[in-house]
Amino acid sequence: MAQEPGATDPAESGHTRPDPAKPEHTAPGPDPRPAPVELSDLAALKALAQPRRQWMLQHLTVHGPATSATLARALGLNTGATSYHLRELARYGFVEETGAAGHGRERWWRAIPGDRRFPPRSRQSPEMRLVMDELNHHAYAADLELFEQLQRDAADEPWADAFPYSRGTIRLTLPELREFFEEYIALLNRYKRPEAETPADARTVLTRFLAFPAQAASAAGAPAPDASPDSASDSAPDTADDGRETETP
Repeated sequence: MAQEPGATDPAESGHTRPDPAKPEHTAPGPDPRPAPVELSDLAALKALAQPRRQWMLQHLTVHGPATSATLARALGLNTGATSYHLRELARYGFVEETGAAGHGRERWWRAIPGDRRFPPRSRQSPEMRLVMDELNHHAYAADLELFEQLQRDAADEPWADAFPYSRGTIRLTLPELREFFEEYIALLNRYKRPEAETPADARTVLTRFLAFPAQAASAAGAPAPDASPDSASDSAPDTADDGRETETP
């Protein structure tokens, strides 16, 4: 699972593969992006798992740099709490002061971009698994709540249709699933660009990727998916009238 707090500059996150079909999104010359960083420090994971810190990171990602007072007003907290959480996030490299000049002694913070990943579950200690379960629980719940809120609040304008959604199934080996994920990260990075090159009518788009293996057929007491007469349709979702993709029953 990749963790990406912050809208990233293409030169600051992940790695990508050039696509000659989309030269406007391809950086020339050698790829300067650093390799993915694995978050294996239990203390850092515990710091990130705190729900309020996840709210703050999400706010900084969507709305950009903010002060502790701005975050306090937006999230219904007090400035003492937001200042403390910002310091803890900064301690583990998730946020930093922008250095931008503010008013008086205001301190502005931003989420540090990067391709951060969690250790595979097979390499997590029992304690780390508990922390990761808590982190994922809060993260998924927050994503769903935000998705539903944005759908409810969507104005009657073109961006009201900006909620693509897809469900499907594919048959993969474990190495193929890893390659699939890397290609997704590469696609995401290909569409990132510096703020100076971003069109004026562009908006921040939140992207989430989730894939998980279905229960083994032998454990479920059912035939393997490829033995089902209509299994082929599972990997080719139909398109619904509203433009979203939906899995064929």
